[in-house]
Amino acid sequence: MRAQITIKDIAKALHISASTVSRALQDHPDISKATKEAVNAYAKEHHYKPNAIALSLKMKRTNIIGVMVPEMVHHFFASVFSGIEDTANTHGYSVIVCQTSENYEKEVKSLNTLQSAHVSGVLASLSKETSNYDHYKELIDNNTPLVFFDRICPGLKTDRVVVDDYTGAYKAVEHLIKTGSKRIVFLSAPANMEISKNRKNGYMDALRAYQIKPDERLIIECDSREKAIQQTPQILDELQPDAFFAINDETAAGVLYVAKRKGLSVPDQLQICGFGDGKVARVSDPSLTTVEQNGYAMGVEACKMLLNRIEGGNDMKEVTHSVIRTNLIIRDSTR
Repeated sequence: MRAQITIKDIAKALHISASTVSRALQDHPDISKATKEAVNAYAKEHHYKPNAIALSLKMKRTNIIGVMVPEMVHHFFASVFSGIEDTANTHGYSVIVCQTSENYEKEVKSLNTLQSAHVSGVLASLSKETSNYDHYKELIDNNTPLVFFDRICPGLKTDRVVVDDYTGAYKAVEHLIKTGSKRIVFLSAPANMEISKNRKNGYMDALRAYQIKPDERLIIECDSREKAIQQTPQILDELQPDAFFAINDETAAGVLYVAKRKGLSVPDQLQICGFGDGKVARVSDPSLTTVEQNGYAMGVEACKMLLNRIEGGNDMKEVTHSVIRTNLIIRDSTR
């Protein structure tokens, strides 16, 4: 592989100074048209690419956006990232993505790395472990634009984009009730997370709307396929539910796996509903009823917010909140 040429290489080849080459590449008015044409022609012919890191140190800013996601393997976050990347690239920005793996310490280190890289702004979704937000406060104090998406920190004054978790949960549980279920288990994420609070409120209000008294025993922290496979047998034996509403599709798929192994007919004996509408919901047998989150639209909206903040000035006096609507997708795991 041929080594990348530098400004000094161009200057040596054309017998001019490196500063002249630099100014010619930036279309400086003091440089003659002939010199600009010679420099740009040589640069193009030899595939010259500017040093983004050097430029960032000089300009104190890059055209790079940092993105913090809990898990890239999760369909929802992958969809959000696609929306972010497409929008950023369209506006001339590149993207650096950091996966926190649901770990607070890794989240702190990743954010420090993005700050050291002089990113123009940060898009972030909190890890499950995060309850201390000092690292984000430091980012704000450094005047770096910050937008939260999906998993937000309500105590920080920032732009944010969220899914309408409450309505999505309400409609899902309402559907389960209307199709005959009364003992509905809610498999939740950790209680400290805003998405858990909002989806729990939707679940509770749907029950109350149909005169079903909420039972706290039916609200259980369980938010992965592995945990669902471990916990579902005991839940079925001890609580005798007739439906499950899961915090995400992976958890719902774990419940379905256990139900089939126990010989239960889904949806005749047990209804199951997830949240997310990822690939797992479509390929499960039976296919999963779920709440579509519109992750791509969230990514587009969050990136546009950040770009507006970057280009328009980071005035934190006015913040923007956006809510992405959800849709209930009825498939074969419910009646």
